[in-house]
Amino acid sequence: MIDDPQAPTWLARRRRLTDKQTEQRMLDAAVAMVSRSGLTLSFDNLSLEDVIRDAQVSRSAAYRRWPYKDLFFSDLLKTLARATQLANVGNDGGQVLVERFLLDNLDGLGSAEGRHDLAVELVRLGSLQDFETVYRSTEWRTYYALNVTFLGLPIGDLRNEVQAALAATEKGFIDRVSAANERMASLLGYRLRAGTGATFQTVATLGLATIAGHVIKALVAPEVATGRFVANPFGSTEAAEWSLPAIGLAIIAWTFLEPDPDVEWNEERIVWIRSVLE
Repeated sequence: MIDDPQAPTWLARRRRLTDKQTEQRMLDAAVAMVSRSGLTLSFDNLSLEDVIRDAQVSRSAAYRRWPYKDLFFSDLLKTLARATQLANVGNDGGQVLVERFLLDNLDGLGSAEGRHDLAVELVRLGSLQDFETVYRSTEWRTYYALNVTFLGLPIGDLRNEVQAALAATEKGFIDRVSAANERMASLLGYRLRAGTGATFQTVATLGLATIAGHVIKALVAPEVATGRFVANPFGSTEAAEWSLPAIGLAIIAWTFLEPDPDVEWNEERIVWIRSVLE
């Protein structure tokens, strides 16, 4: 246990915090610090004294709640595992981009060829955006580090709690992305291929694994993230600029999706799509 010296004078003028308030401030401050730089495979770069300062709590209150640093970092691991929401991918980021592009190009829905061209382009744009979101996100870097970190924890309650929190976080992400993908597929008149046994959760899970693999590879080979090449790999009438991650995600999409023969394309449907997107 670390002895507590006299607290700074500015703390004496503040209202005394409850232990619960101290706990919340400390964990919030530590999560914010990790979010700024991303979690590595340890907390070596995170100073408990800096967390106390940022949280604006007294050292005595902090060490009363966590007499040893390891106790604080155990609680921080669980908090990070629960707090990592994996936002933007398939939700705020690529989804907004593809919906705006679709709204601007509804004329392409008038023919089967135009619909295929538009679908390929939407997958390309969304894939490029989603990969960039993950690759540049400290939140996602923390998520990947936590997946590795928890394996090094001793078998017991802490490891089980972190694993369960990570699994719940990932399920929330998969649910959000699969719902967004299903919505877009419905607008474009696509369905899951019969006989594959897949769901939109399957597609989202494979997509996450593909992004993760490319992100990890790009850490040692940046050209995986930055490289672009002009190609026409999915039968559209025009070539476009692709990346390796976008190709990987598009392969998953076209493996499991096909035009729905029951969808009737007419002016009324296009008007309906416009109303949904506007």
